[in-house]
Amino acid sequence: MELWYTEKQTENYGITAKITETIHTEQSEFQKVDLINTEQWGKMLVLDGMVMTTDKDEFVYHEMITHIAMNTHPNPKRVLVVGGGDGGAIREILKYPSVETAVLAEIDGRVIEVSKQYLPEIAGKLDDPRVDVQVVDGIQYIADNKNSFDVIMVDSTEPVGPAVGLFAHGFYVGISEALKEDGMMVAQTESPFFNADLIKRVFKDISSIFPVTRYYTGHIPTYPSGMWSWTIGSKKYDPLEVNEADLIEPEGTKYYHKAMHKTVFTVPKFVQELLK
Repeated sequence: MELWYTEKQTENYGITAKITETIHTEQSEFQKVDLINTEQWGKMLVLDGMVMTTDKDEFVYHEMITHIAMNTHPNPKRVLVVGGGDGGAIREILKYPSVETAVLAEIDGRVIEVSKQYLPEIAGKLDDPRVDVQVVDGIQYIADNKNSFDVIMVDSTEPVGPAVGLFAHGFYVGISEALKEDGMMVAQTESPFFNADLIKRVFKDISSIFPVTRYYTGHIPTYPSGMWSWTIGSKKYDPLEVNEADLIEPEGTKYYHKAMHKTVFTVPKFVQELLK
């Protein structure tokens, strides 16, 4: 008998993967947390029926949410990740020698613990002495820590359930207030194929708050459509104006490299239309 996991990504579309076992399943205070093993992608973390990360393609998402911003800010010392309980963004942040403190503000402590237990390749840096793990509501944490961070990353789930507020205009205002005077933010902003209205709204909101707003894409096969996006809001530094010779190419990256730092902002025409 074959067992398959299917994520219904829209009302009319989904992806499916053959699984060998269910490693862990529980209902946390906030969401259903499942860890399954798949033939194609290895271990897969699923929250409320949505794929969050897998062994084989996690590097794309975690490198892309991290290295563009970290390589654009000239001296990121204090960095905050909102969400991101699997620890992948923290792992990438710690590759920068300037980092003194990396805060993880994750609302669901069970995601952190399950990731540490079953996904050590992703979550293995959460016990680093530079990491401050806060099991808190990220929106409230932002509000309570003004003028505190050089870079803030919004590593959220899809805009449903506990993550809805992480796509709101007021949240981006709060992020601006939590950043230092030359700080910058980056947020995952879904798929241009399936989330066009959200992308238009978020880009407009961030543009109304930050002098520099940039949108870029990458390719993650287990995410809806395979084409994913991130949006940067910056008070001062423009990722398109960095000197390539000054960029750091972190050890162990599989997707990001210096030569692509600016090219990821060149997007297809249909995506350009969303941002007008």
